[in-house]
Amino acid sequence: MKKHRRLGRGGPLVSAMGYGAMSFSDFYGMTTEAESHAILDAALDAGVTHIDTANVYGMGRSERAIGSYLRARPEARGVFTIATKAAIARDAGGRRYFDNSATHLEAELDKSLRKLGVEAVDLFYVHRRDPKVPIEEVTGTLAQLVEAGKTRAIGFSEIAPSSLRRAVAVHPVAAVQSEYSLSTRSPELGLVQTCAELGVALVAFSPVGRSLLTDRPLSLEAVQELGFLKPNPRFMEPNYSANIAATDGFRRLAAEMGMPAAGLAVAWLLAQGDHVLPIPGTRSVSHFRELVTGTGIDLSPEDLNRIEKVLPVGWAHGDRYSADQWVGPERYC
Repeated sequence: MKKHRRLGRGGPLVSAMGYGAMSFSDFYGMTTEAESHAILDAALDAGVTHIDTANVYGMGRSERAIGSYLRARPEARGVFTIATKAAIARDAGGRRYFDNSATHLEAELDKSLRKLGVEAVDLFYVHRRDPKVPIEEVTGTLAQLVEAGKTRAIGFSEIAPSSLRRAVAVHPVAAVQSEYSLSTRSPELGLVQTCAELGVALVAFSPVGRSLLTDRPLSLEAVQELGFLKPNPRFMEPNYSANIAATDGFRRLAAEMGMPAAGLAVAWLLAQGDHVLPIPGTRSVSHFRELVTGTGIDLSPEDLNRIEKVLPVGWAHGDRYSADQWVGPERYC
């Protein structure tokens, strides 16, 4: 891959597009370890070097799939930059809560290291902030994990620009992860700019709008089988049909430009700043290759204007999260 991005100020160079390994669990449908390994093979072949996972993806299944791959192909560890996350927990009744304590974060990172089969990860995120714990304290905890040699860099997921500034005052932050795509533009109201100013990578998850920005969006029938998307406002009627109709023009534009819609969505994100790093996920090698096409083109101002005309800011019908899904991410606009 010709395009690369710096993972934080002074951090390693990684491929401009990474891979989000939530798809190594059954989050978006059934998958197998062999299918996950096939994606990692395709990533190596394409020069995609940044792999993003979390301890809760399939309750460790994603990390274990990566770990078994690294055991089978140990040379890949020298190629892949591996990020994982922790802080989401469940009580005895199965209710979700967030734990930002030093004890919890270190214990969960230790478990992740064992599942991945590595001595250290390249990047360790706090997956969700516990508002009862000052971010300065959490950042100090992460800094101790860097000092202990268990992670090379630290990050946060779904935090506000103001929180990022407070964290950076304690210790360098390599990356902030946030949903960002042509269907979710809220990071442009402060997060994109603050990350650029502070030398922090903005790692964009769900860059193809959870399939809406692809040539083959999930059908309404398929959505009913997926626990996260079934109650998601953008995938409930009448919003679902309205969003499919709205993105039809984007699919036509991608075809006119001679590329897959998913690739065009990735290319658009890469054009939003040299610090923006999309991490799409997929269970399909052929779809993965479509995504990679987005790293091979540079969109002109005219191209960007055409995209904006087809999908202007605010086109999406419905919120990106339901009320329950909004518990955890920091709202700042």
